[in-house]
Amino acid sequence: MVSYNTLEDISIEELHKTFLEVFSDYQVKIEMPLSKFQEMLQQRGCIQKASIGAFQNQKLVGFVLNGIRDWNGKITSYDVGTGVIATYRKQGITSNMFEHSKQLLQKMKVEQYLLEVLQTNTSAVQLYKKQGFHILRDFECFCLDKNKYNMKAIYPVENSNTMNQNVWIKLKECWDFEPSWQNSIESINAASDKFIYSLVYLNDTIVGYGVIDKKAGDILHIAVNKNHRRKGIGSSILTDLIKNSESNRISVLNVESQSKSIVNFLFKVGFENYVNQYEMVLKL
Repeated sequence: MVSYNTLEDISIEELHKTFLEVFSDYQVKIEMPLSKFQEMLQQRGCIQKASIGAFQNQKLVGFVLNGIRDWNGKITSYDVGTGVIATYRKQGITSNMFEHSKQLLQKMKVEQYLLEVLQTNTSAVQLYKKQGFHILRDFECFCLDKNKYNMKAIYPVENSNTMNQNVWIKLKECWDFEPSWQNSIESINAASDKFIYSLVYLNDTIVGYGVIDKKAGDILHIAVNKNHRRKGIGSSILTDLIKNSESNRISVLNVESQSKSIVNFLFKVGFENYVNQYEMVLKL
């Protein structure tokens, strides 16, 4: 008999062990040592007492990990990760976890529920639609082999390890789209010591910037002011970001498909589109 409960009493080690087992056969290979797992939960705002686990004889066999934040003016929960160990699938456990999760979040006065899902994971997409989620945006994800990137910086790039709120207000003027939850300013600030910020100034004004995870090689932001594009600023920033990363694999996740400027730029400098996602939302 499967039972359902919140996860505040589950150790991070047990949660990590189950996470690795759940995603061992995932469509995209996931490398997640314990320290990286802890960082991911912190960065995406996971709250264990707002998350649901499925238990078989006290063994954690599935989970819905939820974060809660203000998102575009609404109290929003974000699905940090959902999964069930392979031998326990096709028993309705995921649907039951979502029902428990929705009830819990409603009691916590959460207004909406947000998630991302691989577009090729059709069974998960259909499950979420049955739960009442609808598609908000199409995202494209890109990767690049660092060793195959040969471009050089045309513009001088300055680096910083921190970014204050006033600077973020200026940086948002470069955006073509609102970053996804995991790439949001809140997610960056939640683990700010992981990142390097690369900025280009013209006449003492920031005209472009990027943010990269120093170890993982994940570029969370890269943007250039609309009035200063196609001049080599973006490639100068990218060159600096890559230089400051320890990883040979550079990735840019959750680029809005309709933002052709950044999509075309990434293809032009050598990135490959390796997977696409849907951003989905449910009103609670």
